[in-house]
Amino acid sequence: MQNQTMEIELPVVIVGAGPAGLATSACLNKFSIPNIILEKDDCHASLWRKRAYDRLKLHLAKEFCNLPHMPFSSDLPKFVPRVDFLRYLDEYVINFNIAIRYNRYVNNASFDVNCGKWRVTVTDNTSNADETYLADHLVVATGENCDAYIPMINGLENFEGEYLHCNKYLNGRPWYDKNVLVVGSGNSGMEIAYDLFTWGANTSMVIRSPVHYFTKEMVYVGMSLVKYISIDKVDKLLLIMSKLMYGDLSKYGLVRPKEGPFARKFSGAGRSPTIDVGCIKWIKKGKVKVYPGIASIKKGKIVEFEDGRSGEFDVIIFATGYRTNVQKWLKDYKELFNEDGFPKQCFPNHWKGRNKIYCAGFSKNGLQGIAYDAQKIAADINFAINGRKPRAAAEATDAQIKLLDE
Repeated sequence: MQNQTMEIELPVVIVGAGPAGLATSACLNKFSIPNIILEKDDCHASLWRKRAYDRLKLHLAKEFCNLPHMPFSSDLPKFVPRVDFLRYLDEYVINFNIAIRYNRYVNNASFDVNCGKWRVTVTDNTSNADETYLADHLVVATGENCDAYIPMINGLENFEGEYLHCNKYLNGRPWYDKNVLVVGSGNSGMEIAYDLFTWGANTSMVIRSPVHYFTKEMVYVGMSLVKYISIDKVDKLLLIMSKLMYGDLSKYGLVRPKEGPFARKFSGAGRSPTIDVGCIKWIKKGKVKVYPGIASIKKGKIVEFEDGRSGEFDVIIFATGYRTNVQKWLKDYKELFNEDGFPKQCFPNHWKGRNKIYCAGFSKNGLQGIAYDAQKIAADINFAINGRKPRAAAEATDAQIKLLDE
């Protein structure tokens, strides 16, 4: 006998139980609007819980990273470690009575013009049963960091060493005295390279693009000042601090962009400066080598670089980021998203599309952007359902947009 598909009707369905999904659900619960989160994994915040390295901390100070309605404890350090951030999220789920259905793989979501609702078809991975959710409002909260991305490199399939994405990296213990190449110059790449070196690996990096490098303390100064003075002035100050701290980095293969760090961040490209946790010191001393882009991988373990140099490596770690996956399951993604899986509109108008679809966590503004999205979405849905927009919610989102715009 064929199993009958369970059909559940709700005002709001949220896809994804990362920080964006949790924040949106909490804000909706403050308005007493029924909602449910569908999560494909067996836990919330699975990226932080299962696919992050041991030494990871929040790269921004905690006052820029709390989710709505729940500041971090004053007992926590300024830069919150991963384990403490997970405890914070666990408490957040309990405190706001967030309803999550785990092990729910969303196969398809589309807008049903006949009933004017979003139809979300789901498979329960534990029982293999199918479920259908009908929602007046759909919130896409799967975020920017969904599917691990490894670039196509000529010869990679024949590499005789080991290669992996950084979401499988925990620490450098397994690679003591091994030749390890880290591809990527973002926060993960720089921190993993530093971690590998401290564990005794012979560490090299591929850095292709111009990047700004600052300490966490420098970025904290910038984030604090940008509320009061122009981005141009903050950028000039940060560049002076960086040059005094590091000197001319171009001779080590590290090139600064022409555009200032905050101007670059908020220009639409969304590229944040890289936080240096100690790696640049070892780059300048020649202990961590820097190469340009990879040209190809030859027989065995030989990697050839774009400048003609080559090296033999036991391991390649790709800190090359993630891709969104909304196009895979959201049939009517064009109501809100481009072909690349990001919103059509730039911040601050990115969070809402046609037919009552929303997105949280796609603004390229980290946890601060997530808090902004969640409050805007919840206030808009509350207005649609109850016909009123609470002043407190409007003031909170207006304050955040001012901070992110400045």
